[in-house]
Amino acid sequence: MIHGRIKTSKQIVARANPSMWVARAFASLFFVTSVFAQTVPANTEIPASVTVQLNESQDVLSAPPVVSNVSSTTNAPNAANAASLFAPVTKSDTPKIYTKGAPSGPAEMDLRQLWNELKLNNPQLSSLRESYLSAKATVPQINAPANPQVGLVWSGMPVNSPFALGGANAPTPQNPTGISSNNAISIAQPFQFPGKKSLASDIANTNAEALLAQSETTYLQLGAQLSTLYYTALASQKQLQVLKESVMRLEMIKNVAKARYTNNAAAYVEYLNAQVAQSAAQADQFNVERQLSVALKNINTLVGRHSRERLVLRGDVRRAMNSVPTLLELEDYAQTSHPSLKSSALQLEAARKGVDLAKKAYLPDFQVIGSSFTPRGPFSANNGAMFYQLELDLIIPLYFFTKEKYGVEQAQRIQAAAEAGNISNRQQIVLAVNSAYATYEQAKSQAQFLKERQVPQADAAYKVGLTQYSNNGQGFNDLLTAQTQLRSLEVQLALAESNLLQAQAVLLVTSGKEPF
Repeated sequence: MIHGRIKTSKQIVARANPSMWVARAFASLFFVTSVFAQTVPANTEIPASVTVQLNESQDVLSAPPVVSNVSSTTNAPNAANAASLFAPVTKSDTPKIYTKGAPSGPAEMDLRQLWNELKLNNPQLSSLRESYLSAKATVPQINAPANPQVGLVWSGMPVNSPFALGGANAPTPQNPTGISSNNAISIAQPFQFPGKKSLASDIANTNAEALLAQSETTYLQLGAQLSTLYYTALASQKQLQVLKESVMRLEMIKNVAKARYTNNAAAYVEYLNAQVAQSAAQADQFNVERQLSVALKNINTLVGRHSRERLVLRGDVRRAMNSVPTLLELEDYAQTSHPSLKSSALQLEAARKGVDLAKKAYLPDFQVIGSSFTPRGPFSANNGAMFYQLELDLIIPLYFFTKEKYGVEQAQRIQAAAEAGNISNRQQIVLAVNSAYATYEQAKSQAQFLKERQVPQADAAYKVGLTQYSNNGQGFNDLLTAQTQLRSLEVQLALAESNLLQAQAVLLVTSGKEPF
């Protein structure tokens, strides 16, 4: 507050409703007239009583303004259409592409709740989880024994009777003693050389874990995008508060200008200029409301909700500005815990195991076959003795190990590529952490400079200009300029704080941390 020599017990109440300015102008007219009426006698003191009441909670973003998307009621059909567009989502108007029912989840969320919704309901993360589970399902398949082969053999069938299954040994005029037949039932079981299957299943399991680490990297990337949208929406809410306070300040200036014009102490153009500046501030609110609405729709879509669901963001800028670890701590954490580096390390491990598996291709595989023979048809009565046979097959690599040699070379080159990719990925992560930290430091310096120097200076200039102009002084243009600069710097401070929080979230995500 700025206090002069004389204090009044009344307050100037400023409203941003142009349709009611006449009544309040008369009220302010009588009040200011009583102030300037005391300036007529020469031996009386000139009062200098101006009360400027600011909203001290303007930095707290826990109560966001309500964004109204319903048009004016001057046209009933248009209002009905707008109401239908922004009505709550029900099952009847939910597109089929949304697998989750709408509405879902709480209407008020902070950043931590939004990240939880992102982890559970984002379709891209759900797809990656299913891919990981699919890759894990291949591990027991690879480790399982090979399927056995069952064979049925019959031979010695007479001419013109290819399917004489039961009568192959029956005597005929041409063959009184029958036809010799060896019919058999065999079971074959292939075996790989010991260690091949376990090593192959281990490689598949390692690749599946690498896929899970890649999904965690995608989760962090989507979370960084979500944090950016979240703090952008909070900045839009703060800008709406700044613009509303600017409208109130301009209403106060407009009332003072009108009162001075009534007392022939100012030109009517000053009142018009204040009115134009107030309308410009009100017009800026429309753009900010549109930006806030778009940001909320993007957040809803990103966390797997319907874009038209109602969402209220809860957050406090000052509480969110936590202390950030040093650059060396972040680099060490990124090199040990970042999921992208974990994924590349697992891929390198799988490539090394692939070389070992390729070298095992030089070792032979086996096959065991058990057979039972009988001199009868396979579907005839038992008319002969049965005997059995056991066969052991050895599957050896031939043709001078050409296929095996190039298989080992291929596996070794895959390992070399994985090693180079791991080194490159580590360098990129460290570079990204350094770049994000530099951006964070720059955003922090800019926000501190605006908050500690420029905004207080602009606020002091506005209060001094308002005091001088209210005490029958000149300088209306200076007052209007000071108010415009104050509004611009307050908006810049809101954006700078938002940029600082975005840079902080990106820095933590780049090092592999969640930003809370």
